[in-house]
Amino acid sequence: MKKFLLSIALTLSLYPFILAQSPSVLWYSQPAVEWEEGLPVGNGRLGAMVMGIPGQEHLQLNEDSLWPGDYKDWGLADGKRADLDQIRSYLLSGDNKKADSLVVLKFSRKGVTRSHQTMGDLWFNFDWIESKNYRRSLNLETASVLTQFITEGYEVSQEVIASAPDDALIMRFKTNHPQGFNGQITMSRPEDNGYATAKTTALNGKQLEMSGMITQRGGQLDSKPVEILNGVKFRTLLFAQNQSGEITTTDSTLIVSGAKEFTIKLVSETSFYHEDYEDEAARQLEKIELKSWGEILHSHEKEYASWFNRMSLQLEYDEADLLATDERIERVKNGDVDLHLEKLLFDYGRYLLISSSRPGTNPANLQGLWNRHISAPWNADYHLNINLQMNYWPADVTNLGELNQPLFAFMDGVIKNGENAARENFDMDGSMIPHTTDLWQAPFLSAATAYWGSWIGAGGWIGRHYWDHYLFSQDINYLENQAYPALSAISAFYSDWLVEYPADGKLVSSPSTSPENQFINPEGESVATTMGAAMDQQIIADVFSSYLKASEILGKETTLTEKVRGQLPNLRPGVQLAEDGRILEWDQPYEEHEKGHRHMSHLYAFHPGDAITSSETPEAFDAVRKTLEYRLANGGAGTGWSRAWLINFSARLLDGEMAHGHIQKLISQSLYTNLFDAHPPFQIDGNFGYTAGVAEMLVQSHENGLIRLMPALPKAWTNGSATGLKARGNYTIDMTWQDGELKTYRIQAGKNGRILVYYDGSEMELELEKGQSVEIEL
Repeated sequence: MKKFLLSIALTLSLYPFILAQSPSVLWYSQPAVEWEEGLPVGNGRLGAMVMGIPGQEHLQLNEDSLWPGDYKDWGLADGKRADLDQIRSYLLSGDNKKADSLVVLKFSRKGVTRSHQTMGDLWFNFDWIESKNYRRSLNLETASVLTQFITEGYEVSQEVIASAPDDALIMRFKTNHPQGFNGQITMSRPEDNGYATAKTTALNGKQLEMSGMITQRGGQLDSKPVEILNGVKFRTLLFAQNQSGEITTTDSTLIVSGAKEFTIKLVSETSFYHEDYEDEAARQLEKIELKSWGEILHSHEKEYASWFNRMSLQLEYDEADLLATDERIERVKNGDVDLHLEKLLFDYGRYLLISSSRPGTNPANLQGLWNRHISAPWNADYHLNINLQMNYWPADVTNLGELNQPLFAFMDGVIKNGENAARENFDMDGSMIPHTTDLWQAPFLSAATAYWGSWIGAGGWIGRHYWDHYLFSQDINYLENQAYPALSAISAFYSDWLVEYPADGKLVSSPSTSPENQFINPEGESVATTMGAAMDQQIIADVFSSYLKASEILGKETTLTEKVRGQLPNLRPGVQLAEDGRILEWDQPYEEHEKGHRHMSHLYAFHPGDAITSSETPEAFDAVRKTLEYRLANGGAGTGWSRAWLINFSARLLDGEMAHGHIQKLISQSLYTNLFDAHPPFQIDGNFGYTAGVAEMLVQSHENGLIRLMPALPKAWTNGSATGLKARGNYTIDMTWQDGELKTYRIQAGKNGRILVYYDGSEMELELEKGQSVEIEL
């Protein structure tokens, strides 16, 4: 390959082409009517959806630990090793149908309803007669929602933030109307199957309390009704601070009279986080009770900026702020390209991650943090057959690596519980991780059908995330104390799980499924279980490789490393090509039950794995494209998160036009007007997958010792710049491009090392010391 023609200088500014900063603001000229039109705020744990309704404002409230039940409520499934042996016997004899039935009967808790739940609602009833010149906006750069309008010729405004430093939701209301605000404020929570779930009372003249416990009277376990009458307890306190007028209370309502400016401060604490949650709520409110709006806003913006400003993306745009966000989406639906909207959606993913996942909180769930339900779609839980992992795809590459902490802390608990499942259900070492779990880190399978939830690859997939975070951060303490124990437990289970494939004696997973998909067996039956489905084989090879690399780095040599080192080359390949050049999804070229299935599980080795690359495995690389083309030709990628995965696939295929085509389809087919991802219904993984995909189009570092710059830049992104992107090896990258060509880039090393930088057929090897910054102009 040719070398770069370049000039190099240390710590110089060589950026001849810088785009003007386009504002990252969602805005609308009308209030929200549906929940999916509201604007989200969150501090990682506490959040709200702001509807922006003049006179009848409504905030739907959330807290991330509001779940029914407890850690010890439900035990494991009934299955034992003898049942597993019988399932494997059925598969050896070709009786997939019986294997499907027995795996569900013995190893699944079948249909489960135990859901993350809404905290409730905050209601405002003011007597404004009219609203003109209305504008509602979410500023992603300051994490604030602003509602403004004119009534009777006077200005009215409302600002909402979710402050992490003060751990509270704060609202400021202002008007120059001579009569000020007049009306009522109250809190409530939906009933659970007709039963009250919370009580609201006035504690004094300016303070309301809403307290309750999370229940699930419409719960389900083993596909049977179960009333869950215990759960997380909470106490929510609301305090009104007025600068003018008067605020009083009735039994459960705040009365606002003639106030031209006042502030609402809301805190909430739960028994999940604090044994003395009621006192903790009072202490938290006391800390902020006398703080001014300006003081709270300043600390909020400063803390939030420390996350959001770590990186930026700019795409050349026209009239960035002249069209409302919903109008922009409609324009894309009509075939236009809107680069400002693409940049806005990228920033939105970063905003949502910062707002729903902070060190010390629970990880972002299927809806992040924002859930209006008592019984949410799919329980708003943690699905590990792509969804939870996709939530965290953008964390490291967009310089938000510390936001992985909730994921790893949570999964450490799931892995610990999974050791019980491995031992009790399967008589194996290590940890068995199910395809879905909840706040209580349940380690059992939970689906009434084998194809939906009898998959055992979740542990390996989450192992990829543990390993990737080390590759990005190069944090040896994290590797030794957190990632390595997880990789060891996961690998130990798979090491015991493997059996010989009858046709060739190679090692395979059994029983094995491809997430949520089925095939047609030789008897013409739609079935799920087989021996050695592609994704299982790819994932096990991946986690074994990561485990052995980590062992080498840490100088660990155990009986397990010796065993895994012997098993890895004897695994049956997870990447096998069919006669038409596609990658097989199962162990044999079975007819597919759903040719356009939304999951593209058999491409795991390509993304998020790294076993298939253009340079090392060109035949498999070409097969990826054929596999995707076939899926799409048969109606694939119908869901938002699936489309987001396709953006990432396309970027890895080094095909910017393909990636941008999927961006256009995601915006036109899979977004609500507030830019939430539409499965439908709302699932937040598509937002995070999109942001990760855009980053993957600009920088790739999954190939060992290689960083690709602008590997999939579409023609539409003619001019642009990006700062603060991260690459594996702990490198930080800034770059600018003009007329579709890279003009400048800066690479800063977070450790001593050597890296090969590749762009458009040219390569350059750099050897950098920790902290050294090199800038290159082409």
